[in-house]
Amino acid sequence: MTTLRGMTWNHVRGFAPLEAAAAKFGERHPGMDIRWDRRSLKDFGDYPVHLLAREYDIIMIDHPHVGICSEQHVLVPLDRYVPEDYLREQEANTVGPSHRSYHWAGHQWALAADAAAQVAAYRADLLPERDVPRSWKEVSELAETLPPGRKVGWPLCPTDAMCSFLTLCAGIGGASFFDEAGGVSPQIGEAAIRQMLKLLPLLHEASLESNPIQMYDRMASHDDIVYVPLAFGYSNYARAGFADRLLRFTDIPGMDGEPRGSLLGGVGIAVSALSAHIPLAVEFAMFVTSGDVQRTLYAEQGGQPGHAAAWRDEAVNRKCGGFFADTMRTLELSYMRPRNRAFPAFQEQGGILLHEALRASLGGEAVHPDDVIDRMNASYRSMQSH
Repeated sequence: MTTLRGMTWNHVRGFAPLEAAAAKFGERHPGMDIRWDRRSLKDFGDYPVHLLAREYDIIMIDHPHVGICSEQHVLVPLDRYVPEDYLREQEANTVGPSHRSYHWAGHQWALAADAAAQVAAYRADLLPERDVPRSWKEVSELAETLPPGRKVGWPLCPTDAMCSFLTLCAGIGGASFFDEAGGVSPQIGEAAIRQMLKLLPLLHEASLESNPIQMYDRMASHDDIVYVPLAFGYSNYARAGFADRLLRFTDIPGMDGEPRGSLLGGVGIAVSALSAHIPLAVEFAMFVTSGDVQRTLYAEQGGQPGHAAAWRDEAVNRKCGGFFADTMRTLELSYMRPRNRAFPAFQEQGGILLHEALRASLGGEAVHPDDVIDRMNASYRSMQSH
């Protein structure tokens, strides 16, 4: 028996489609097994990939890690194993910049198994579609006019506060708001923080402690959160039977009428350079990300496919309330984070600084956006020099 070890993340979207795909793949390879371990959502974004590469053959990764991974030589450059026509097909069917996000220093370090960005969510039974905000001005108006017992929610735990901050910055200033030498544009960063501070007192009290899963769980089990302007999308919550109440998903509010700048997320399937079974692991990565598997088995098992064939498929959309069709514009206009070696640590530290500022403001303290941005950028420059 040949056993490969895989590491994914601990949500049904993260493990169920991979386990099903491994079982199907095993039918092609009798005597082969893939065993999946799971890490937390936070560890998925923060845990060093080079440590995982020592233990696992297949690793699901976040694209900002590809820069440091390429320097450490811990992942297989997939373009050396995957046929060129397959890579071209993947690029032609990318959802937004998902495929490109794993390309760095001339090599493809992962294939886009899963595609995501921050999107908006609402309870259609509590908020008619015609009243769903399309601009940040309308978000404020909604938050100010909801009846008692109804609130706008916004997952703003440190990690997701930083993600939303980056989305706002990209929406305000485009991708150029971040200078890889110096950090965040002060003018744009301060405007983004002011937008967050403006809405903060009107938000549901769980916002500062929630990640998207916690926010959606509450939305689907209680009636006090009717709308979320920014959070990574999870099609599971739009699928009948997954939670108590169905959620609907839609494009994020825009600065100029277009849902620009949403922070690109998603998951890439990568292969450890230390694996003893590289060709087999690469073959599995190609199987999982193929259009036919993504559109059928992967989507059916609660996955959020990275292949556009699934996003455009009518049957896939029927099963999840139009999730893919209704958010694809946001994905197409999404913002891909820097992937240099300093950015993952900067994102984590920046989230802590921002969360402290939001908490202080909610507690009645004066918060100066320029000071927050100065501290963020000082942190980034420090990380660059290490």
